Amino acid sequence: MRQTTTLLGLVATAVAMAFTTPSSAQETESPGIALNQYQPPVAGDAFLSVPAPWVGGHLVPRGMITFDYGKDPLVLVDEDDETVATIVSGQAYLHLGASFALWDRLLVALDFPLAVAQTGDDPAVGGAVLASPDGAEPGDLRIGLRGRIFGEYRDPFQIGVGGYLFVPTGPDNSFAGEGSAYGQPHLLLGGRLPHFVWSLSAGSIVRGSDNPHTFNYSAAVGVTLLDDRLLVGPELFGSVDMAEKDLLYDDLPIERRGSANAEWLLGGQYRIWEGLVAGLGAGTGLTKGVGTPAFRVVARLAWSPEPEEAAEPLPPKPGDRDGDGIIDEEDACPDTPGVASDDPKQHGCPPDRDGDGILDDVDACPDKPGVKHEDPDKHGCPPPGDRDADGVTDDRDACPDTPGEANDDPAKNGCPDRDGDGIIDKNDKCPDTPGVASDDPARHGCPPDTDGDGIFDPKDACPKTPGLPNADPKKNGCPRVIVTEKEILILQKVEFDFDRATIKPVSDPLLDDVANTLKKHKEILLVEVQGHTDNKGGKFYNKALSGRRADAVRKALIQRGVEAARLRSKGYGQDKPIASNDTEEGRATNRRVQFEILKRDKK
Repeated sequence: MRQTTTLLGLVATAVAMAFTTPSSAQETESPGIALNQYQPPVAGDAFLSVPAPWVGGHLVPRGMITFDYGKDPLVLVDEDDETVATIVSGQAYLHLGASFALWDRLLVALDFPLAVAQTGDDPAVGGAVLASPDGAEPGDLRIGLRGRIFGEYRDPFQIGVGGYLFVPTGPDNSFAGEGSAYGQPHLLLGGRLPHFVWSLSAGSIVRGSDNPHTFNYSAAVGVTLLDDRLLVGPELFGSVDMAEKDLLYDDLPIERRGSANAEWLLGGQYRIWEGLVAGLGAGTGLTKGVGTPAFRVVARLAWSPEPEEAAEPLPPKPGDRDGDGIIDEEDACPDTPGVASDDPKQHGCPPDRDGDGILDDVDACPDKPGVKHEDPDKHGCPPPGDRDADGVTDDRDACPDTPGEANDDPAKNGCPDRDGDGIIDKNDKCPDTPGVASDDPARHGCPPDTDGDGIFDPKDACPKTPGLPNADPKKNGCPRVIVTEKEILILQKVEFDFDRATIKPVSDPLLDDVANTLKKHKEILLVEVQGHTDNKGGKFYNKALSGRRADAVRKALIQRGVEAARLRSKGYGQDKPIASNDTEEGRATNRRVQFEILKRDKK
């Protein structure tokens, strides 16, 4: 930036310089002003010059080293914008910064600037030599505090507030420090969307010295590339004096009124490995205020790990009401402690159901109290005469060791028929389910299985279409893929990695079936692959995530031989729930992929 002077003052200055010898010139001390207008944001922010509203985690340390060089930050020009004298021709700074995140709400930061190189011409103006800086000098230590008010780390809109306290660690009468403490409160806005980041800040520097208060602003937008490892975009920052006040060289004919500073940078930062980030930027000054250079370059190396994503809640553990170590879904006696058994009907039941002192695994009559017997087939059964105590004597009982019912058919007399289908239990392969006679011994007494998929018709939700077993009665026996008038219905979910569009291998068989269905039904001309989410997370982020997942499914079908022209994808995010988002079960239902048929061949 340049120091503007009045035309009459410059004329008087030029005359004085023409008739003044160097030996008579009086050297003027440098004013106490932090000339460098560049302030790096705190360690962990996304941009090179613009702070952000986010904090990013708990107990997360970050650090960075930033280098910046400004060319001609302080020159004198006339009203024709011609350079008269160069007081500071260059300043090179190293900024050492660190930050510490707490509770994902509060950020504490430090930044120490060090002017490692300063140059100037020591110009003679109005009978005085204006001293230029030379060599290294420390700047004013900056202590920062930030609070996140609204929005999570990856939300599209976030709000934060912050402030800096500048401690006068730079020398008096220099261009590196102001010689007194001053502060800078500011408001922070920003956000993150898929492949896009933005930040905006506004505040003021309040000084206790003679230097004027200023209004400060900055803004930046960027796009992310290479799987979010690279951020590139333009940045703008500057300030405006809030009062008209002489600042430099009060005893010389140089005037300064309210000054505006503005610069822009085109910058980029690349995440090299985990938390290691390197950045580079360059830009020019846009105004002629004090401290604005003709051009500036910035380079950065930072350790800035991203905050860990919130883990997806684990599904609830299956219940075990009786505490016997066998979950209720598999426990045949869920309210009575029992033992494991290969027989699903006895699994989880007590080891001696009839209480006769003979364990069920060796009890030939485990449901009727009996007595010990040397014959394993009679051990634990009632005494001879009517061992099974069913009212049918053993000499007429076709099933003397199993309680049954009287029957005119001698082959069935005294035999149990629990399901009442006319086939006694010992011959009935499905003794608890009414069935029909069959020439196949493995199906005799079982319900019919029309489609031959191994699931009996009463429990088969699709009895005429071969399918697969499913814990959901509405899907049991149905194929994974069903074609309806309006959609290709899938009875399983397409599974993805958490918060990503990567399809899990467990869904490969399902996608194979969808692809084969499309190949078979050539009359289906166009299908929209739809992605849906629950209401957890930001609306814009959910819509983008669902879009990427839908597109991943579309590409997977194309890889399986489905024509690309028959497929299109779209993400609806949380806009079309089919269940309540107030429960985990409802949210799980809403996280889905659907295949809507948009166009059919009507021939």
